[in-house]
Amino acid sequence: MRAWQVHELGEPGKVLKLEEVEEPEPGSGEVVVEVEAAALNFFDILLCRGEYQERPELPFTPGGEVAGKVSGIGDNTELQAGQRVIATPFPSGGYSQKVTVPEHSVFPIPESMPFTSAAAMHIAYQTAHVGLHRRAALREGETVLVHAGAGGVGSAAIQLAKAAGARVFATAGGAEKVEICRELGADIAVDYKEENFVDAVKEATGGRGADVIFDPVGGDVFDLSRKCVAFEGHIVIVGFAGGRIASAPTNHALVKNYSVTGLHWGLYNKVMPELIPETHEALIKLYEQGEIDPLIYKTVPFEEVPKALELLQSRKTHGKLVTTPLQ
Repeated sequence: MRAWQVHELGEPGKVLKLEEVEEPEPGSGEVVVEVEAAALNFFDILLCRGEYQERPELPFTPGGEVAGKVSGIGDNTELQAGQRVIATPFPSGGYSQKVTVPEHSVFPIPESMPFTSAAAMHIAYQTAHVGLHRRAALREGETVLVHAGAGGVGSAAIQLAKAAGARVFATAGGAEKVEICRELGADIAVDYKEENFVDAVKEATGGRGADVIFDPVGGDVFDLSRKCVAFEGHIVIVGFAGGRIASAPTNHALVKNYSVTGLHWGLYNKVMPELIPETHEALIKLYEQGEIDPLIYKTVPFEEVPKALELLQSRKTHGKLVTTPLQ
């Protein structure tokens, strides 16, 4: 079978090699998934560089988010051959035609869900759902500000906030991405390159501010967000796509009575693993009800994965990039 392999660390375009490798065999508690679709994520770029918090032994195959069918079953498993599933061979392994995954990292999907949508859903929508509902305790009627709303996790947060009955503001860079935010359901979308989102939020809320701010950007965006968070509001820190890690002045949080809440979704897999299947069931229900649908920028040929990761790195995409190894 074919798989993308990294033998030395560096930029994906230089170090990824498409090779013939041995087909995987499942061990106890494991299944083999025949990969119909795999999502491309920024952490795959970091893995190739050796800059991610986990560093697999060389050689390794990137790809932590796939969808496909169970094709092999190890001992002590309950899944059945042929089941349609999402799987997270995290942090690596998915850019291949087949991958071995622990059963606890495999989740069933309905016949109605395309494999490309399934591959694009798991990490982004799990992150957004846990961030909004568990970390920020979002309530119907509240106001949510989503930064980088046209991105993978931002687009998920817009849809999930709307599904929860929230009023949604979103920021994005450029007219095209702002329009995408509106199409996803944002009530107000702001081009942060052209407009001050702090003023826009304050004006739209009568000066009160946003009850929940979902921030995968950090840096200057976090600094500005502190100026438009509501009394008893929550700023949920999801990532640092902006590059700079901001400081949170505790005196400001005290004076304005708001909280700064961290969200490392991957840690729930280790500390509270039972939350992941519960959240998955909630997401599948929302998908079947038509409330959410993953935003896919492009489905790229398997042979073009390195180029696609370079495109992802350029931040010129929106939503998720997906590849189809079996085609």
